Amino acid sequence: MKLNMKHLALFVLAGITLSSCSDDDTDVIVEEAPLISNFEFGEGSTHGDEQVAYKGSDIHLEAEIVAEATVSSITLDIHAHDLEVGEGEEEWHFEQEFTDESYLVINPTFHEHVDVPATAPAGEYHITLTVTDTNGNSTEVEGHIQVLDPVTTSNLSIDESVARGSDFHAEFLIEAVHGVHNITVDIHAHGLTVGEGEAEWDFEQIFEEGYHGETSVEFHEHIDVPATAPVGEYHMVITIEDEEGNISEIDTHLDVTA
Repeated sequence: MKLNMKHLALFVLAGITLSSCSDDDTDVIVEEAPLISNFEFGEGSTHGDEQVAYKGSDIHLEAEIVAEATVSSITLDIHAHDLEVGEGEEEWHFEQEFTDESYLVINPTFHEHVDVPATAPAGEYHITLTVTDTNGNSTEVEGHIQVLDPVTTSNLSIDESVARGSDFHAEFLIEAVHGVHNITVDIHAHGLTVGEGEAEWDFEQIFEEGYHGETSVEFHEHIDVPATAPVGEYHMVITIEDEEGNISEIDTHLDVTA
């Protein structure tokens, strides 16, 4: 009888042990991957969310992160595909892993400003934000942003020829997100023969009145050509400079006739 009781006790103990192991298995907590919400990005100076930015300025990025486990890293990638790289431009690709203490917590808020080089080609860029936690779980969100020139011109109407002793007309629309600083018109010729009664003519004038500080304005001017200007082809450069020092140029030619 004692032997049977001993066997019974062993069976009970084994049952308790198995039950305990089974309970431990059901108590395992599976932590979900981080959740990214309210991802916004746009012009940095206004904390905009219109998904545009400007060359020579910055991009504002912000997102709310809900993470059951502590965040271990946040990676931001900005790149473009097949953008034409013009003269004076350089291909731009931004990638950075953020491991600031303020981000290595549960439920951080991501907030950064990324500079866009003035030499970056304008066009559409792809943005990817990736959040990884200490369990190795990761989540990413994607978006697209348009990088624009800070100064643009459109609707050009500039006379291609003018009779000396009269004037020519120049008109176009300017969009300058930082405001126009000034507009310079430079006209000059190379190698023209100066005849009897003629005088070499170069023109340079800075226009500010009516344009300075404007973000959208029409340039409309009439420029006199002296009656003594030599006949021939002149090179004309119109330079628009904004309040941040960014420039846009219109490069054209003007034929001066008799």
